[in-house]
Amino acid sequence: QVQLVESGGGLVQDGGSLRLSCAASGRFSSISRMGWYRQAPGSQRELVAGITSVGVLNYADSVKGRFTISRDNARNTVSLQMNSLKPEDTAVYYCHALYRTRGEFMADAWGQGTQVTVSS
Repeated sequence: QVQLVESGGGLVQDGGSLRLSCAASGRFSSISRMGWYRQAPGSQRELVAGITSVGVLNYADSVKGRFTISRDNARNTVSLQMNSLKPEDTAVYYCHALYRTRGEFMADAWGQGTQVTVSS
């Protein structure tokens, strides 16, 4: 199994920046895709950004040009640089990993979530 530990959330003013980080550990064969999701109160969890092991990226339209996802395959970490933050970015952000178990099955893991609050 994979365990994901996030860090970097907090309170920032409108227009500010934050950087989220996530480290994966545990027993697995490889990690295919890592990404960040978010969930605001009363809303469904939504994809923010994802990155595959070969660097294919995808972003939600609402964050394109403001957020940048990056990954260190050697260290099994993924980061999300968030610039020009807006109050509507306020949410709990979750790290996600799609990985291959040692038995060669695909599985996914979630972090515990980190709060990002953008004040106006």
